[in-house]
Amino acid sequence: MTTPRRTWRWAALLPLSLLLLAGWPRAARAIDFTFGDVTEVLKFGREVVTDALESYELIKPKLPGGASESDFPFVKMMEKRLMSQIVGVSKKIDAFEGRLEHRVEQMLEATLQKLPEQDQLRQSMNELWKYLTQVENLYQSFVQYSKAPEKYEQFTMEEFARNAVSSNLNALPDVLQMIHRLVVPPNASVDLFRRSVLLLLARNMKEASSRMCHDQQSPQQLLYNLYNTIALVEVKGAAMMQFSWTMLRMYNKGNFTEEVEQLKQQYAIRTSETLRAVKTAMSFAPREFWKCDPAKHQLDTTYTELKQVFQGYIVNEVDMNPQSTCKENCAYYSYSKVHGCYGNQFCATQRRCNGKLVNCQYFDSDMWICPSGKNSVRRYEYVEYENGQVFGRKDTCKKPTIKVDSWWRWLFWHCSYCMCYCDDHNSNSDRYFNLRDVMADIYANKVVTGVRMKKENQVIHIQIQQGTLGARGFIDPETVAWKKIDNYTIIDDDVKAGIDYHTIMWEKRAVDLDDLEAPSDHLLTGLRFRTIGAHLNLEIMMTPFNFTTGKLVPEKSQWHSQDTTDASDQIDLDGEMQQATKRTELKLEKPDIPTRSLAQAVPDSQSNQYLLFTPTDLNKDAAQNTVPFIDAQPVEPRPAVPISGAGIFHKGRSGYGGFLALKLITYNFEPQIRTELPSSPPLIGLSNDISGL
Repeated sequence: MTTPRRTWRWAALLPLSLLLLAGWPRAARAIDFTFGDVTEVLKFGREVVTDALESYELIKPKLPGGASESDFPFVKMMEKRLMSQIVGVSKKIDAFEGRLEHRVEQMLEATLQKLPEQDQLRQSMNELWKYLTQVENLYQSFVQYSKAPEKYEQFTMEEFARNAVSSNLNALPDVLQMIHRLVVPPNASVDLFRRSVLLLLARNMKEASSRMCHDQQSPQQLLYNLYNTIALVEVKGAAMMQFSWTMLRMYNKGNFTEEVEQLKQQYAIRTSETLRAVKTAMSFAPREFWKCDPAKHQLDTTYTELKQVFQGYIVNEVDMNPQSTCKENCAYYSYSKVHGCYGNQFCATQRRCNGKLVNCQYFDSDMWICPSGKNSVRRYEYVEYENGQVFGRKDTCKKPTIKVDSWWRWLFWHCSYCMCYCDDHNSNSDRYFNLRDVMADIYANKVVTGVRMKKENQVIHIQIQQGTLGARGFIDPETVAWKKIDNYTIIDDDVKAGIDYHTIMWEKRAVDLDDLEAPSDHLLTGLRFRTIGAHLNLEIMMTPFNFTTGKLVPEKSQWHSQDTTDASDQIDLDGEMQQATKRTELKLEKPDIPTRSLAQAVPDSQSNQYLLFTPTDLNKDAAQNTVPFIDAQPVEPRPAVPISGAGIFHKGRSGYGGFLALKLITYNFEPQIRTELPSSPPLIGLSNDISGL
């Protein structure tokens, strides 16, 4: 056999449907899958496999006594073009799968560490990766042969084909069947939930959702991409088997018509069953996407905070009443303010409280105070009373301590130093939340793809990332960008309190915690804060859209919120609700500075709760910070996907103030997944120019 003849015979072995796909303009799009493109995966497989009989009939078997090149006019004419195209297709497939496997394997490994049934899942996943790798190794040989067919003898090709269709254990058909059994157990009606790796993964994801905060994808996205990996390996395996039957027929090793028909049927059955399993699993998998704590907290990068809002403040009774008397005790001053600085004593050495004094308490007459630095937002590093009680950390003091003593007036009145909470109102107080609408450019067909909270000019803003929506949930990655913040200051002429911004103060320091989701045919296109009575409340804007075309219907957009906070509810000066509401309070028990925690913060709130901004614990921090802090990390699934909802929640650890954070709820693609195989274009009757298919 001459080299040229071996070359054209090798080209003849390639499955015609796969070769034709290489020249199809939609192939590139089919290979560059997005979250909603399960139909493209199925079309890709159908064009390779379910039209096998049509392509198979175009390949003639080797005639007795040899054959001339004239017996293969179509193959000879297309040989050079088709060989280059199959190499191009394989490169695109490998490039996509390389990216996908890197994401899936890396993220599944992180996921397994958080799931309750680790051992069973790890065993199943190890088996799955083993079988996927076996198919991938065979596929790499397939690609290697196609790139340089002139280097290999007929014996090598024939051996590859025999192994690819063998009924022996660990041969390609057996490996494909083992993959399928991991996804769809033999007795699926009984064992699907207990043994299917997809269902087991989804169930455990749901149970461990409070510990899952992937860097790139929601659990449902991750599950879907695992399915993509399995589906593409199935396509590779079926393509190699089709190639092998075609080659064996050409070498007169049999007709194999029935075998090719069985391949077509088996592929259709396995694909449909796998798709039903992933559809069921996706209905269980959580769609919330939020961010873990970073490896290292960075102020105004990964988090920000309300500054000089609520803070422990030491003040003598004589300065808390306009008469400068000492007739009462500290507890009497549940609500007061600083009226003066009697005798220029300790009061003259510290930054004055320009707002309200609340919840004053007496601990001891005399104390040592370590003042904080001039540029610090704190007033004290620690306070040590003469009775030995210490507020704050003594090891943080870098300045000489100040001795502060109470005194007696006329032997009858004790002018005591009290520890109060100062609700400050100075120019450096960061206590404002933006109330203006934050909307995507819906008339340019853009939707929200990411969110974060960011402080600008002492105001906490919700900033959105937006991208252009396309057909079937595709987000054009070239259009994804953060939208500029509506940057204003509270002293601008056209800015009004209660309309443009909300001021956190002792009586109005509640934040509602909610998960908000749009109906199934709507997407998230905006967010905003509003106030309901004393509560700061989150709203989302949802816009209907057409899934098939990706077109928004902007004129039907509407705002949605959880309206369970009664507008008449108020917080009294002791920080308690005056009357019961439908919401329950998430109480921060003796909270320390959250960045001091060595453990990762985890979600500990539920929808329909609320929390109160509050000072840190006296014992742990001398009440010098306001908690919770604000999580400023960007919440942005990658690749960008449509979002159907958002939430505001608290994450923390017991004994720490934690973080107020945003989450996203990715669009639920499960209802859009069809379990029947899609149709594909016919492959018979094609002209020589296949570029226009």
